[in-house]
Amino acid sequence: MTRVAGDFDPPVTAVREAVGRALAEDLGVLGDLTSTALIPAGAVGTGHFVARVPGVLAGTAVAREVFAQLDPAVAVTWAAADGDVLTAGQRLGTVTGPLRSVLTGERSALNFLGHLSGVATLTRAHVDACGSQSRCRIRDTRKTTPGLRALEKAAVRAGGGVNHRGNLSDAVLIKDNHLRHLADSMGAPGSIGEAVDRARARWPGAVVEVECDTLDQVAEAKAAGADLVLVDNMSPDEVAQAVAIAGGAMPIEVSGRVTVDSVAAYAAAGADLVSVGALTHSAPVLDIALDLE
Repeated sequence: MTRVAGDFDPPVTAVREAVGRALAEDLGVLGDLTSTALIPAGAVGTGHFVARVPGVLAGTAVAREVFAQLDPAVAVTWAAADGDVLTAGQRLGTVTGPLRSVLTGERSALNFLGHLSGVATLTRAHVDACGSQSRCRIRDTRKTTPGLRALEKAAVRAGGGVNHRGNLSDAVLIKDNHLRHLADSMGAPGSIGEAVDRARARWPGAVVEVECDTLDQVAEAKAAGADLVLVDNMSPDEVAQAVAIAGGAMPIEVSGRVTVDSVAAYAAAGADLVSVGALTHSAPVLDIALDLE
């Protein structure tokens, strides 16, 4: 796949807002007391971002923005791009400029790089587990760190995954709690067919997905004309049956307790998509350091 630097960057506004919050949190009222006291005002320095362990890189735009907001005199150059596979000991990029600013921005930049690269690395592990010949795609969820969703979803893309809806305005996802309330408000059991009809009447043109806990619900969602179904907590054998029921009329998305060890079985069962909340809520931080010359 041919790509250019920046293919996996999150929206600029999201980057600026996240970095602004991080720096305000880290600098407090008086700024970096230690660097101000110990580092001469005119000192300049160079540091290298180094991967301590193998992984997949993500978050370079955010790390660059940290230094841009702190001090425009700091220059950041990258020797690797988001989505690149990293080896232990590899230099990812270089920071050069006023040493006070380099040291002040170090932790915030590394926090973003480590977290987002961890998301990309865990995503790549799931993608690889599906197998290169599988049509199954790995998707994220809305189980993201508050305020960092756009950044984390960009990291999922860097890892080879695809994004589920970014927010509640992106699509309709009819879940069991919606159906229960529909039943309560109408005084009779709510149906998937009725829910799909209501969603299409209120939001024509929007994607309508239905969460299904049983195979009967999959058949009902198909009859209702849902765009896709999300089968929740089903075994690979049950997913294979859901795929057969769908008959190619709608994609089947798997969700619930999927791990790196089990994702291949769901891909083999014919799932089109597998959504994994752990990509964003449980990814281990990738160990990246800033080594100063």
